[in-house]
Amino acid sequence: MEGERRLVIIAPAMARKPGKQLRRAATPRVRESVFLNVPYDAEFENLLLAYIVGISAFGFTPRATLEIPFGQRRLDRILSLIRQSRYSIHDLSRVQLDQNAPRTPRFNMPFELGLTVALERSAHAEHSWIVCETAPHRIKKSLSDLDGTDAYIHGGTVAGVFRELGNAFVGSSRQPTVTEMSQIYRLLRAQFRGVLKRLAQRTRSMHASSKNSACGRARRRTSWRG
Repeated sequence: MEGERRLVIIAPAMARKPGKQLRRAATPRVRESVFLNVPYDAEFENLLLAYIVGISAFGFTPRATLEIPFGQRRLDRILSLIRQSRYSIHDLSRVQLDQNAPRTPRFNMPFELGLTVALERSAHAEHSWIVCETAPHRIKKSLSDLDGTDAYIHGGTVAGVFRELGNAFVGSSRQPTVTEMSQIYRLLRAQFRGVLKRLAQRTRSMHASSKNSACGRARRRTSWRG
């Protein structure tokens, strides 16, 4: 049963057309990339790093909305990232209300999964995607439209993420073990907070630069009209 899930999720073109190999990606970047659709907050930090470590260990390049610079329309850039990626991983485990008023759930992850499915069914048929969750069977309630799609259950642990990536990328030429990925994770964990801090500083700097440029253009237009 698990082998059938791997075939359908990771090699959908082969499942639809028995006996044929997956179509070769248009460019090496498409072939090597994995779009990562996960929460970006402190509570998910360990699992985010686990996904990055695991995807890289299997020989792929993780892509994420963290790459999107200010000044670009976010939705267009998300669609571009999905199109550039051969695979995508969608973690739908964040179903709780956040702590900030007004308290709401986060809809970004299911929305980006919907975009991915639409692209896969229309203009990007070579794309393959999987869904990950913390709790077994919960997705049948939280997103019943996916009924018939088996989620990869990581249990909210780093080792669980590594295990499920191994189940998903069973056909990859690289096959790192959970132990090997855990060793890489421990080496990077101490540096990860510093990387996130530098990324946040860079993002704020880019936002400030974009805002200043917009203000400058507005002043020039006002001066010209005067």
